Amino acid sequence: MTSRVLVVDDDTALAEMIGIVLRTEGFDPVFCGDGSSALAAFRESRPDLVLLDLMLPGLDGIEVCARIRAESGTPIIMLTAKTDTADVVKGLESGADDYMVKPFNPKELVARIRTRLRPTPESAVETYAVGDLTIDAAGHEVRRGDERISLTPLEFDLLLTLASKPQQVFTREMLLEQVWGYHYKADTRLVNVHVQRLRAKVEHDPDNPRIVMTVRGVGYRAGATT
Repeated sequence: MTSRVLVVDDDTALAEMIGIVLRTEGFDPVFCGDGSSALAAFRESRPDLVLLDLMLPGLDGIEVCARIRAESGTPIIMLTAKTDTADVVKGLESGADDYMVKPFNPKELVARIRTRLRPTPESAVETYAVGDLTIDAAGHEVRRGDERISLTPLEFDLLLTLASKPQQVFTREMLLEQVWGYHYKADTRLVNVHVQRLRAKVEHDPDNPRIVMTVRGVGYRAGATT
């Protein structure tokens, strides 16, 4: 089945280039040129993934990202001409799964898209426990007792990766490779921001985590089962 990608960018030349690349790679691109109509375009096109420019007329990409994320876990890759730390982190905190700085290599863009759209690898174990949570690997579901906790696909993959090897400490680089699909040195802020977002959803007290534990100077591991 062809995956649909919503491209939200007011740079028509760049959007056209992205469209050519996506069609060549077998994707179905749809386009939107301003932030104020991006949410309507998202609802209408029901894409499998969103490429979202940070700087847009109408609403900026951060606001658009937050509005999409409020109603959907659809993967979002932010496109930005800025390398400023504050802008990148704001984009990730608003709900983006990943980001790319313009100008970017089209092959790298396609690789990032395919990584975000790949299904979660099948696990030999059906359920995992971490802290007081139960993770249904096949059903893509996380529960605390009778309460279902809603996670984005990336947040689920991050939690599942940690829970599947509870004795292992994962460095940020290991998580970038296993969750984001990076096979080269990349921005570890991706991991830090998404751990914060995950903790906000699964921890009783995000400032005193018991599910996603920090191992100082190394990385993260799953908390003990309670």
